[in-house]
Amino acid sequence: MNHWTPDSIPDQSGRTALITGGSSGIGLETARVLARHGARVILAGRSRTKLDQAAETVRAAAPGARTDTLVLDLADLSSIRDAATRIAETVETIDLLFNNAGVMNLPERRLTRDGFEMTVGTNHLGHFAFDAQVWPAVHRAPAPRVVTVSAIAARWPMGRLDDLMSEKSYRAMGAYAKSKRANIVYTLELARRTAHSRLAALVVHPGSAMTGLQQHGTGTLSRIVTPVAARLLMGSADGAAWPLLYAATSTHVSSGQFIGPAGRDQTSGTPRLAKLPRGANDTDEARRLWTASEQLTGVPFDPGTETAP
Repeated sequence: MNHWTPDSIPDQSGRTALITGGSSGIGLETARVLARHGARVILAGRSRTKLDQAAETVRAAAPGARTDTLVLDLADLSSIRDAATRIAETVETIDLLFNNAGVMNLPERRLTRDGFEMTVGTNHLGHFAFDAQVWPAVHRAPAPRVVTVSAIAARWPMGRLDDLMSEKSYRAMGAYAKSKRANIVYTLELARRTAHSRLAALVVHPGSAMTGLQQHGTGTLSRIVTPVAARLLMGSADGAAWPLLYAATSTHVSSGQFIGPAGRDQTSGTPRLAKLPRGANDTDEARRLWTASEQLTGVPFDPGTETAP
């Protein structure tokens, strides 16, 4: 693969990108780049104030860009329904859907409003329910792509998907690893279920970057290094957005692929195919996760059709 940069992105005029976690970090950088290349961007996040500030940032980077905002709390199924309803009323097609928002390293087991363990509930179940309910707009796009953001943590043994809600035992980074493995397993199953369609479902990991996620951290890194030192050890959000942008716009990717940085230890660098975590393409595990996700959220999801609840 030749060295790829965002300058390689073709014109995105006429395409609409919806980005969860779009008010900061990797999501905001993804929005800025796509807007500069002509896309309409919809920034989704919990805070109206932060979304408005992010939209101004995008417009400053890309004068004249069409930028919209969507209040969405992925830890609340009612918020997800409300956001999906607004999309149904205002958006004809979603060409690029980025499942990017997330939380990590919560020191104690917390629950979402609907009773799910917070990390898996936000990072996986919230996106599953949201995708299902905005699916008509995705389905209508001529060549849609769904890009889900996982992490290197998906490879950790503590990320097994048994005890999905961490009811037997809870470890902060174990719950995070579990949610990031679920992101991969979900995306690969989505690719299988849409294999004969126009859609491409890809999963990426951004390497290591200082983003809004670290603000919630209480683990080893946040205890032993200052924010300045952490930035020396970790990459920037703009570089970490490259795998997302590559997966969304490159003509050299295929549905079901896992994309990550090519640099040393896969922490940064030009995007390329990455090695899947052991067993992540297990179809039995994928079916179990899909069924559990439907049952827990109460949201059926048949990605082969336009109909969604």
